[in-house]
Amino acid sequence: MSEAEALHIVCPHCQTTNRVRAEQLGSDPTCGQCKQPLFTGHPVALNDVTAFDKQIGRNQIPVLVDFWAPWCGPCRMMAPAYEKAAAELEPHVRVAKVDTEAAPALGTRFNIRSIPTLALFVGGKEVARQPGAMTNPAQIAHWVKAHTPPG
Repeated sequence: MSEAEALHIVCPHCQTTNRVRAEQLGSDPTCGQCKQPLFTGHPVALNDVTAFDKQIGRNQIPVLVDFWAPWCGPCRMMAPAYEKAAAELEPHVRVAKVDTEAAPALGTRFNIRSIPTLALFVGGKEVARQPGAMTNPAQIAHWVKAHTPPG
């Protein structure tokens, strides 16, 4: 991909697909529709199936999803590290969370058997999965980078 190539980036606020030149990803781009930042440095809650499908299917950057539940101790232990990893991985990776209690259909659809489970999507397809808590932000970032195509 050339630096001047435009990427489709889905707004985490209004789910509008935006075109952003690759070299402008790190320049705090905003949504053309709602004017909110396209990247916040925090995980995006994707408990709505439609929003989830747009983020996974239309983003031309990898999407990392944490399938979790509020009652899960390991999920709560991993949350601070996941938050810090989001700040490191964005804007080259969309970082999201799915509460499997609020969105059980997504947990079922992706055959989530244990939580927390990280799933990495590239080009709309799941390319890697990691069950169990990772409590080190660098470990999460390393895992994502190891499963993401270069470029």
